[in-house]
Order: sequence, then C-alpha cells, then structure tokens
Amino acid sequence: MNPEEIQSIEPALGTGIYTVPDVAQILRLPLTRVRRWLDEFWNGRLSATTKISYSWGKGRERVVNFQTLIEFYVFFKLRELGISTPKILQAHEVSSRLLQTPFPFASSFLLTDSKTLFVEIGNEILITADARLQYEIKEVMEGFCRKIEFDADKLASKFWPLGKDRSVVIDPQRQLGQPTVQGTNILAETLHRLHLGGEDTPTIAQLYGLTQTQVEEALFFVNRPVQ
Repeated sequence: MNPEEIQSIEPALGTGIYTVPDVAQILRLPLTRVRRWLDEFWNGRLSATTKISYSWGKGRERVVNFQTLIEFYVFFKLRELGISTPKILQAHEVSSRLLQTPFPFASSFLLTDSKTLFVEIGNEILITADARLQYEIKEVMEGFCRKIEFDADKLASKFWPLGKDRSVVIDPQRQLGQPTVQGTNILAETLHRLHLGGEDTPTIAQLYGLTQTQVEEALFFVNRPVQ
C-alpha cells in the first residue's frame, strides 16, 4: 500500500482533540494499551481499509478525534466480552465498508442495532450464532448508547462517561472535548486540582457556582480506577 494513499485526520475545533494520555485517562485504560491499539490496529490494519490515518502529529504530540476515542471504548468492551481482536478488527473493516464511514464503531447504525448488525456482518466473522454472546453484545451496546448523543450523520457527538444522569460530559464543542461539567466550560480536572490543593467540596462548588453533587461527580470521574 502506498503511504501517500492514506489521508491524515487533522485536529479541528468541534471534533475533539485528544492525546494518547487523554484517551487513557478519559476511558481509564492503561496508557501502553491505548498506544498499542492506535499503532497496531487503527493506524495499522484499519487504515488499510478506511484509507485514513487515525492520528495527527508525532510522538507524545499525537492526537485523535472524538469518534476514535469512542471506537477505542467499543473495542475495549468487545474484548471484555471475550471476542478476539482479529474478529473485532474484521468486523470493523466490514462495517466500515457497509456503513461508508471510517468510524463504524461510533455509528448509531451499529451501536443501536448491534445485535442485528453484528449477526449480519459477523455470522462467520464476529460471532457464530451464539445466543448468549449475541445477548451480551446487545446489552453492552445498549448500555453504552444510553451514554451517547448522536449527530445528524449518525455518529457519536457527546459522551457521558458516568451516564446522562451524572454531570460529567465529553463534548467536542467544549474545551476541545476534554471532560467538563455539563452545561459549563469548567474542566473536571480543574476541580480535581483545586481539591488536591486542599479546597473542600463546598468551597469549590461556591467558587464555580456549582452544586456539591456536580463537584463530587467530577472528582469521582477523575479518580475512578483504571479498568
């Protein structure tokens, strides 16, 4: 494959800008795992199908967009279900062509109808008519979709990592997509740093015009354990 055929996705306002450490922090995944996935899978095998590079920049300065972050999460959840990496990658390649998007794992067509679509594209790829696994995939994807808002192009556009009933949101339209308190531009990390500096929850809430619950949820988000 000619490297010149691969187009790079450059960072832009409104698409989210995430370094590899950002992705690891937001999804609570080991940094080495995220880096390996990006190099071996997205910028390796998958780019051969989609003809794009999923990152921009070099070394520690490499960044990915919001849809790639969502795809990493879906990949992780499928691996948790015991589906092999080769089968997941093959499903990505097939569904990318079927849905005509380089981000099929961030598409509502796949995520909201995962049972049907995964069976159709994966009868000999992802799963083999295993009713238990089909059910588990459906349950995981439906649960994930309840944390996502989709845009007019049926791609994920916002992500509530703790659920929509909690205040932390990943919105590419705010603060370059870094985790914020919903409805504000206040970074969860800003509140976390104040807390580390010795400020208590009521004081932080008063300083930023937030409720104590909003502050507590932001602190919980930043401090939750690595999966």
